[in-house]
Amino acid sequence: MTQQSRRIVTLMAAFIAGLAAVSAVIFVVAGRLPSPVPAPSAIGGPFRLVDQNGAVVTQDDLKGKPSLIFFGFTHCPDICPTALFDMTQVYKALGRDGDKLRAFFVTVDPERDTPEILKEYLSSFDPRLRGLTGDTAAVAAMEKAYRVYSKKVPLEAGGYTMDHTALVYLMDKEGRFVAPFNLKRKPEAAATELKRYL
Repeated sequence: MTQQSRRIVTLMAAFIAGLAAVSAVIFVVAGRLPSPVPAPSAIGGPFRLVDQNGAVVTQDDLKGKPSLIFFGFTHCPDICPTALFDMTQVYKALGRDGDKLRAFFVTVDPERDTPEILKEYLSSFDPRLRGLTGDTAAVAAMEKAYRVYSKKVPLEAGGYTMDHTALVYLMDKEGRFVAPFNLKRKPEAAATELKRYL
């Protein structure tokens, strides 16, 4: 092999090695390489709150039936009532199977959302929806267990609103997290998916 041939081979090898290194960086930056994700078991855990009728509700109440859990607040202008309306439509689409599903609306604003306020607010939706509240520490503990973000945001005119996670959590019959549940579709399609867990 001539010196020129060796030089070409060396340059080609260096080019290929460089290309591999650049590709690896691109894959890492673009998130194409496997990255650790929270295990489903990392979402959920013990909690102790009360519903709109004053009854104590704990993680044990999630067992026996699948559940949908949504975190929100009664002063929410759009996202929360829309989610609860969608849940009501899913209950209708389930028909008799609706009794095999639980749904919870957990407040992120316990300062204002008392059981009485929740009861009045939920009267506009399916009666099987249960509102959960408690003292600030108890609500914060459940938010932490479910990895929910919430923050009080002052309003210019006075008072405040709440920024919060707007996921619907699907839990199985053992009270274990399955996946975020998509309500942004026809109620019949959502009901069909839920029937796999009933």
